[in-house]
Amino acid sequence: MAKSKVKANADADAERGDEERPAGAAGRERSAVSVIGLGQLGARLAQAFLAAGHPTTVWNRGAARAEALAAQGALRAAAPREAVLASPLVVVCLPEYATVREVLGPVAGELRGRVLVNLTSGTPEQAAEAAAWAGRHGAAYLDGAAMSGTRLVGRPEALFVFSGAPEAFAAHRPVLASLGNALHLGADPALAPVYDTALFGLAWGTLAGFHHALALVRSAGVDPAAFASVAAVHLPFVGSLLGEHARQVTEGRYPDDDGTVDVHRAALEHLTHASAAAGLATDVPRLFTTLLDRAAAAGHGASGIASVAEALPEHAAA
Repeated sequence: MAKSKVKANADADAERGDEERPAGAAGRERSAVSVIGLGQLGARLAQAFLAAGHPTTVWNRGAARAEALAAQGALRAAAPREAVLASPLVVVCLPEYATVREVLGPVAGELRGRVLVNLTSGTPEQAAEAAAWAGRHGAAYLDGAAMSGTRLVGRPEALFVFSGAPEAFAAHRPVLASLGNALHLGADPALAPVYDTALFGLAWGTLAGFHHALALVRSAGVDPAAFASVAAVHLPFVGSLLGEHARQVTEGRYPDDDGTVDVHRAALEHLTHASAAAGLATDVPRLFTTLLDRAAAAGHGASGIASVAEALPEHAAA
């Protein structure tokens, strides 16, 4: 039964042709989409598309995950070919890029005229290769990354970044927006994995600082939830520094409006001593101190703290 539904959907898609052209929001908002790969993230993607009213075809090697989504209204494809034929937009979310080629390689000819969206984690080089492979088979290509994990998928605050064919993104943006805040970074397909890796590092840098801070206040008997609520009020200030520091790095000028490198080195030494006195590991504050020490060694002791950017290249002073 599921197979016949998928075939009917594919036939209807063939008759419609390029229905994704801007012919009114109502038509595009209900455009069909196929999801190949139903791991934790893939399943959430399919659920978000279904919740937004998009006819959603799913395929997974393990039938149980596809059947669970079929119970929620998805069309279950018996094979990757059926999933590809069912929709003009094919979203893949698989363990690695090699798996994408393994699954889609035998049906590559069916990708012609469709848009392939790859939400598989990988490197910029892999994204460029995947885009070239899709292009050779007549498909437009978008590489992408889910930057907010799985819990927020389908909500406006979930960030998804995409790069690759701009026209394809514009045509299918209403569908991709079902996942959350869908941002197109540019035509280079390698941009999405670059941002993915960089934002992952940013998140973990923030979390490392938070967990060290949490351990420090807990050693003083502070309730973790109480501290977290105050930290959340403080973070917008930290966020406000990002754009300003990016501008300073671009210009290569580092005013000391937010304190000098030497001032912050002294503050971090205090944090390191306080942490040690509380019986905590000092890896986190020492990491930050190392960056400031390198900036000072490069002659930026009296510069603003954004000058740590000068300490990061391999050729910077050790």
